[in-house]
Amino acid sequence: MNQPARMKAKLDAVVAQVSRIVLGKERPIRQALASLMARGHLLIEDVPGVGKTTLAHALARGLGLSFHRIQFTSDLLPADILGVSVYDREAAAFKFHPGPIFAQLILADEVNRATPKAQSALLEAMEEHQVTLEGETRALPSPFFVVATQNPSHQIGTFPLPESQLDRFMVRVELGYPDAEAERELFRGGDRREMIDTMLPCLSNGDLHEIQHAVPRLHVAEALLDYLQALLAHTREAADYEAGLSPRAGLALLRSAQAWALMDGRSHVLPEDIQAVLPGVVGHRLRAAAAGREVPPAEIARRLLEQVPIP
Repeated sequence: MNQPARMKAKLDAVVAQVSRIVLGKERPIRQALASLMARGHLLIEDVPGVGKTTLAHALARGLGLSFHRIQFTSDLLPADILGVSVYDREAAAFKFHPGPIFAQLILADEVNRATPKAQSALLEAMEEHQVTLEGETRALPSPFFVVATQNPSHQIGTFPLPESQLDRFMVRVELGYPDAEAERELFRGGDRREMIDTMLPCLSNGDLHEIQHAVPRLHVAEALLDYLQALLAHTREAADYEAGLSPRAGLALLRSAQAWALMDGRSHVLPEDIQAVLPGVVGHRLRAAAAGREVPPAEIARRLLEQVPIP
């Protein structure tokens, strides 16, 4: 079995296991896994009670990652996330007590209920995989993956995430309500927390590191890069958008497409891979210029794919 096929088998096992916990949501599960494979971070936006937290916890168990949940509230301080130094009388020195950010998978639950000051504590961690406190830089565990959940902005007590924070998330997904069959199975099944506790890892840390190193090495043809750049150029030149996609967004789109191709067991990327991941990558980065009404992210992505043909 070649390397992509071997990796696909392991990734399929993770998806199957998590799908037994979060029912009827295979595509969002694959999108979440692809963002981790591409060394990105994930934003899940939806109404309460559809399984956002359950998905993050199930991924951590299925991947064998250390897991911390941070409940974001209006009184949360950066030190509550990063940690704090406390004076030790016996040692006559300050001792650093690491915060919950020092784990491999962080669930930033209801991230938009915290103030911008607390939200900003995640910026360096997400971008550099390190935190700087009191003049000292401390590395975070590897792999490091932030899954943030966000309630719709119209709900009471939310603070909109600034564009700089949104841009740190490689992929944004919505879970949505389950279909009738999945919901009936949920009612008949056992407690999801108990089911998560019985999960066994499908991947080792070594497997995950190997997969993350393999993603950027997947072959990308020059014609595919032409297509990628055509998509970026259209968002910058057309009057349909408030602002175009940045080079960072283009790189996120490329890496996500490479991860998607690897999940399919291929060693090369197809235009269909870019089209599959584009809604999750650009939906939170593009805003329609049309005044008076908000255009859903899925609609923005659909129009972009229609307007830019494959070379």
